[in-house]
Amino acid sequence: MTPKRILLTGAAGHLGGVLRRSFAGQFQLLRLSDVVSLGTAGESEEILTCDLADAAAVRALCEGVDAIIHLGGIAYETGWPALLQSNIVGTINLYEGARHAGVDRVIFASSNHATGMHPNDRTLSGESPPRPDSRYGLTKAFGEDVAALYAYKHGIRSLCLRIGSCLPKPDNRRALSTWLSHADFVRLVQVGLTADYIHEIVYGVSDNTRSWWDNSAAYRLGYEPQDNAEIYAAEVGNIELDTELARHYQGGNFVPNEFSGRKEWLG
Repeated sequence: MTPKRILLTGAAGHLGGVLRRSFAGQFQLLRLSDVVSLGTAGESEEILTCDLADAAAVRALCEGVDAIIHLGGIAYETGWPALLQSNIVGTINLYEGARHAGVDRVIFASSNHATGMHPNDRTLSGESPPRPDSRYGLTKAFGEDVAALYAYKHGIRSLCLRIGSCLPKPDNRRALSTWLSHADFVRLVQVGLTADYIHEIVYGVSDNTRSWWDNSAAYRLGYEPQDNAEIYAAEVGNIELDTELARHYQGGNFVPNEFSGRKEWLG
């Protein structure tokens, strides 16, 4: 059964904008939330400003919806104080709000950076263990576990999307493996709104010839990506990341940032 009333957090961001445009007029209610301006509400839209770190506000935000697409939070590496409030406390508040409101399902925007310290000669799946490449990646690995708790203990269906490089087109050689087209992103979210699952972790990636990820779990749920980064190989295939660490590990440029480990420990 397709949900009729949807909450989209992080609606002012890049991916939020993609979904807002694609979902315009498709639902009885599309409730859009962020901490910054979202402009004027369109047909069947409702706009609510909400700080995810405010538990009471988030609980109110979740009332009266069937499903939540949780894109809200910080999507880059930064210091602990900001990430703790936005990505840790915010995710807990979101799932608590969903529990109190009786929401059926949450689609959680995780990230490939939750597994970014795996080398890029290794094929991963949703069952691969986290190996975060950053504080940001760690918050996403944590969010996947929050999703599991609320799925198995509280009955909230949770689909975690380890999103790759969701861009209009790939911009370097790495993205030939990690690219998620905007159209395939929308397709994957639509699967999350309708498929039958309890708790699943899948990769947000198109049907790329060079993909590092076994996304058979997403295909089992009904995901049918239509795009392949390989059509851009001649254009971007020679654009390499700057450092050996970035080129060797799946997290790319997140890996060498603040790196202070020992290379012989990595593999």
